[in-house]
Amino acid sequence: MNKVKYARVYTDSEGESHVEDLEVDLAEANYAPPAPAAWASAFFAATEYHYLSVPPGWYGDWHPVPRRQLFFILKGQTETKMSDGTRRRSGPGSIGLHEDTWGKGHRSWVVGDEDVLAAVVELT
Repeated sequence: MNKVKYARVYTDSEGESHVEDLEVDLAEANYAPPAPAAWASAFFAATEYHYLSVPPGWYGDWHPVPRRQLFFILKGQTETKMSDGTRRRSGPGSIGLHEDTWGKGHRSWVVGDEDVLAAVVELT
């Protein structure tokens, strides 16, 4: 594995939200000697993290994120609709960089009958 793929949700200069697929390169590194080498990305600045759980039927109408965040979906499925009309479904293993901190934002909701559990990292 030489790259990690993730979805970036962002706001353009007109206040509309969009999504794009991006990748982060991984390089072989002596991450935790004396363990064997592993593949790692560069470090990114973060301030704190928390877990977020939302039940089946949860629906968030148009909203921006409160601050730049990385979302890691651990359990369940969500769907997100950007203000440009694009939709994205995310499930376990999905990674999202949410940067739409102003403007119209996005809609998001739980898909199916399982709670969604996410780990959320607040970025600086």
